[in-house]
Amino acid sequence: MGFARACSVALVGVDGVVVEVQADLEPGVAAFTLVGLPDKTLVESRDRVRAAVVNSGAAWPQKKLTVGLSPASVPKSGAGFDLAVAAAVLGAAEVIDPAAIADLVLIGELGLDGRVRPVRGILPAVLAAADAGYRNVVVPQQCAAEAVLVPDVRVLGVRSLRQLIAVLTDAEVPEEEPPDPPGRPDPMLAGLVLPGAGLGTGISRARPDADESPDVPDLSDVAGQHGARRALEVAAAGGHHLFLSGPPGAGKTMLAERIPWILPPLSRQDSLEVTAVHSVAGILPPGEPLVARPPYCAPHHSATMQSLVGGGAGVPRPGAVSLAHRGVLFLDEAPEFSTKALDALRQPLESGHVVIARAAGVVRLPARFLMVLAANPCPCGRHTLLGAGCECPVSVIRRYQARLSGPLLDRVDLRVEVEPVTRSDLLGRGGRGEPTAAVADRVREARDRTAARLADTPWRLNAEVPGHELRTRWQAAPGALAQAERDLERGLLTARGLDRVLRVAWTVADLRGWDRPDALDVAVALELRTGIARGAAQALGTGP
Repeated sequence: MGFARACSVALVGVDGVVVEVQADLEPGVAAFTLVGLPDKTLVESRDRVRAAVVNSGAAWPQKKLTVGLSPASVPKSGAGFDLAVAAAVLGAAEVIDPAAIADLVLIGELGLDGRVRPVRGILPAVLAAADAGYRNVVVPQQCAAEAVLVPDVRVLGVRSLRQLIAVLTDAEVPEEEPPDPPGRPDPMLAGLVLPGAGLGTGISRARPDADESPDVPDLSDVAGQHGARRALEVAAAGGHHLFLSGPPGAGKTMLAERIPWILPPLSRQDSLEVTAVHSVAGILPPGEPLVARPPYCAPHHSATMQSLVGGGAGVPRPGAVSLAHRGVLFLDEAPEFSTKALDALRQPLESGHVVIARAAGVVRLPARFLMVLAANPCPCGRHTLLGAGCECPVSVIRRYQARLSGPLLDRVDLRVEVEPVTRSDLLGRGGRGEPTAAVADRVREARDRTAARLADTPWRLNAEVPGHELRTRWQAAPGALAQAERDLERGLLTARGLDRVLRVAWTVADLRGWDRPDALDVAVALELRTGIARGAAQALGTGP
């Protein structure tokens, strides 16, 4: 009788659980039994592993073989267990030393020829292994760059099962030549990216050096829209959600597309979080193991609730709110989205994560994003234009605008009317606006002030700080909230709205370099919140 064990990782959402893969050989009729709550893909690993072992030059044990995956109560899916199963079987057959693989975490799919194919979710899997105390990990060579992002972990990248056997038996490691002619795309990378995954979510990502590219969207390309540009700056500095309303062609989409470029680059921890989500979702491009810039996700208005917040058959997959984690989620033509899908955003907007319950388990996915809504004033878009000939009945306009529910809009800090572009602005007679780099510098400085103030707290941006803390721990200047309190008494603001006005006021103060917000900062926040002019439009000093 032979026994050996190795380790792998089961992913549930973006969280990993270390799974012990045990192989037991007993005398009897040759059979291969796999137990431990595997899915269909994992059950098929019996045939993949057997063929890979034989084609790698090792003998397949002609005994009763039982492979168990522990803990048995955790659902296990995918082909990433193949390498661990093969190592455990070879250890039980004494082809390799069982002690050499007892504390080794192996992740990878096996081809029938013995080659190790890359799988999605390498980064969160290695993070889970490191958190559990494991320090030696074997992954496909194509995924090694992603795995080495985890500190204090020794990573071995292998191209085939033969190479792994040679390393574990101290034999000469064979060179694996690519089977395809030079210049042809590597078919081994096909499993890393799901077909159409990026297109289906509207996800886009920039290269780390893309700041110097002429293709980067620049704010100076936007004609006019000085008020909307100020709102963009406030939204980026404090992480506040933004609602842009205006006629077609006014520049709402152009403005939203430029927000990721005025946001600071992701920190190391944020990059790991975003990369883990994108790796699991299958939208992490090969050769780009780390996401360094805030992502931008713009799903089509026909997107379902599952595609927005996550879900799907079996173990839930990340949705658009998770793919936009630490970045921007842009919902163009927001009233055209399903009301049910829009209302599902209310929980992640408040908590910064989304919890999805399915029969296969409960998954908690990160969803701390900056949401930008864009909408026309009516179905035809000409309701606010003078002499444009809007023929939409009042009841149709009211029903169209009501698709964005009050509770959802109450969670949006900034609401801006985007005016039609004038001829002088369009032809450049009013002068070009500030470039992205100048705005990004102010945003970075404002965030540095916020970070210094919130250094010993669990919050990082003004939009995350609870209103109670802002009213008690960090108080505004005396009398600064008088106008906001009057709006609360008149019913123009809810209690949640007052807290959000105070958060925006702190962001405005950070942009101006003040220690705490005064009455002018609160007036700017109220104007951005309610859309009612209060004579504070020039407080930020951006634009004419």
